[in-house]
Amino acid sequence: MIRCIAIDDEPLALQLINEYCGKISFLGLEKVFTNTDEAKAYLNQNPVDLVFLDIQMPDINGIQFYKGLNQKPLVIFTTAYKDFAVEGFNVDAVDYLLKPFEYDRFLKAAYKAKEYLEFLSSQELQLNSIFVKVNYEIMKINLKDIELVEALDDYIKIYIKPNPVLTLMTLKSIQEKLPARDFVRVHRSFIVPLARIEKFSKTKLWIAGKEIPIGSSYSQVYDQLLMISKNK
Repeated sequence: MIRCIAIDDEPLALQLINEYCGKISFLGLEKVFTNTDEAKAYLNQNPVDLVFLDIQMPDINGIQFYKGLNQKPLVIFTTAYKDFAVEGFNVDAVDYLLKPFEYDRFLKAAYKAKEYLEFLSSQELQLNSIFVKVNYEIMKINLKDIELVEALDDYIKIYIKPNPVLTLMTLKSIQEKLPARDFVRVHRSFIVPLARIEKFSKTKLWIAGKEIPIGSSYSQVYDQLLMISKNK
C-alpha cells in the first residue's frame, strides 16, 4: 500500500482526490490538508510515500514547499496552471496533473508512482544483498550478515552464521559485487566489512576475535581505517 497525503487549498479538489484514491487498491490516502504548515508538521512525524500537491496556494508555492522538506516523498503536482509543468518536473515530480483532471488521468499518474516505488525497492534490495552460486543453487546473502570473505584457491569462503558458504569465484569478482563504502580488501586473501572491525594495527585487524593480516601491498588500509575511526 502506497501511503499518501494530499495538500490543496481547495476542499473540492481534496474531495476529488479522496474519491479517486478510494477507487485504487494500492493507494492509501491517510490525510488531507488545506494548510501547508500542518502538512509539513505531519510529514516530519509520519512516513509518507507520495504527496498530491497543489502548486498555486495562498501561503506558499507548492514547488517551493516541496523543496523545503527535509525528507522528500514522491510528489505528483496538481494545478490549474500549465505554465508550472516544466518547473514541476525540474524537482523530479512523478507526474503533473492539470486541473480539472479525470479519473483515468489520475490513475495513470498513480501507476507511475507505483512503478517508481517498486523500482526503488528493487534497487535497495540489490544494494543490501548479493547472489552467489552455492553447489547447484543461487543463494542470496545479506551484506549485513557477512563477517569476513576469504580466498581459498579457486573458491572463496563467505563467513556468515550459522555456517560459512563456499562459492566458486575469485576474490576480485566478489569485490566488484560488494559496495566499496562498506567493504575493503586488506590482503590478497581477505576482504572485510568495515563495520565488523573490532580493533586494528598497521599489520593486522580483528573481526569476531579472529586475527586478519593486513598485507604489505595494502598498507594504505591502515590510514583509511584511522581516518574512519577519527570521524566516528
